[in-house]
Amino acid sequence: MAERYWLETLGCPKNQVDSEKLVGGLLAEGYEAASSPEEADLVVVNTCAFIEAARQESVDTILELASSRRDGARLVATGCLAERHGPELAAAIPELDLVAGFGVALTPPRADRGVPVALGTTRAGAGPTPSAPLPSFDLLNLPRPAATAPWAYLKVAEGCDRRCGFCAISSFRGKQRSRPLEVLLDEVEALGPDLRELVIVAQDLASWGLDRTAPDRVPPVPGVSRPIVELVRTLSARLARVRLLYLYPSSLDDDLIAAMIESGLPYFDLSLQHVSRPLVEKMRRWGDGDRFLERIASIRSAAPEATLRSSFILGYPGETEEDHDELLAFLEEAQLDWAGFFTFSEEPGTYAAGRPDQVPAELALARLRECSELQDAITASRREDLVGTTLEVLVDSPGVGRSHREAPEIDGLVLLPPTLPTGTFQEVLVTAAEGPDLRARPAGSARAAG
Repeated sequence: MAERYWLETLGCPKNQVDSEKLVGGLLAEGYEAASSPEEADLVVVNTCAFIEAARQESVDTILELASSRRDGARLVATGCLAERHGPELAAAIPELDLVAGFGVALTPPRADRGVPVALGTTRAGAGPTPSAPLPSFDLLNLPRPAATAPWAYLKVAEGCDRRCGFCAISSFRGKQRSRPLEVLLDEVEALGPDLRELVIVAQDLASWGLDRTAPDRVPPVPGVSRPIVELVRTLSARLARVRLLYLYPSSLDDDLIAAMIESGLPYFDLSLQHVSRPLVEKMRRWGDGDRFLERIASIRSAAPEATLRSSFILGYPGETEEDHDELLAFLEEAQLDWAGFFTFSEEPGTYAAGRPDQVPAELALARLRECSELQDAITASRREDLVGTTLEVLVDSPGVGRSHREAPEIDGLVLLPPTLPTGTFQEVLVTAAEGPDLRARPAGSARAAG
């Protein structure tokens, strides 16, 4: 009888892709999916370590699964928390059978199986067991099961070359490593013929391919498109929808904007983090509110139907009341469709860690609530504006769809009659707005999927 696995995924969409790769490897080794963690022989938690709240969620999940697993089942923690805090995690939770940082195999080698499943890395000595030999492959080269929904994430690179003041990702994910175009196209093909929307993700998405180009292409040659622009155009020629997540504003040039609009999915997820120029500089990032507003205006001028999302940090060291007021004024003027807000998390080894001008946690949380309240009202108003309009939606599952305005798993939904076929595009009339969600009914027939 085949051994069974259960894999719990925490964190961002990039982690979701990692998990799908791990599943592909486990299936190749002969494992079968368990219907619950209690029935699994191997229980794996793909952890997140981006901020303190994510680390705590990872620990809580491990402990919960440790208490519910059946006798004899192996419990493994992998992913970012295992890589970044492996020894501490292993010492704190003795119930773990293995803490598998990047490069450490999840499963023991067996003659009747293939290569043990592991998170690959190009950094020597990574993980909680630096003496262990690193695998000769990277995680992203593992097989991946076909998509089970009409959309899927595509992780086009690993690592990051930026050094933002609040972020430790580059310290444990390593430098950017872009995947070749032909490999990406093969993976898209393997996701299956029913795929309708591709959501492209990476730590620094707009820099895809720059680490693979000749030196005379960095910075880009005038008149020559950056690799990400060509990637968007190539994928858009093969799929009905191509969505980009997590774009640094400094990398969002006219060519990339034009390619995203031409693709038919003008959804712009801009990682702004704050708008006060002195504070943005302390974050070791580019830009300010005026520059961001100018860019947003130019996007909406070129594509009035464009949707804009961003995320912001409240309570970064040195944030003043004036900085906060500037952010509130920006939100009011920008009228973003979606925004997420997070309080500053002090990450060891980063520029912001240990700075003397820390903002009290209670004050940071109060500022977050103020921003969230304002943005919730803006989002609700912008959703109300869509009532009475006709949208094209992709039916993700019975009764649930999304237009170009909603990214999967992070934005609102379009609620539909359950009879509309999953995986089809439908023209619908919006009849009501319910907070972040819309309610709609068919307004025409399904169009052929591209």
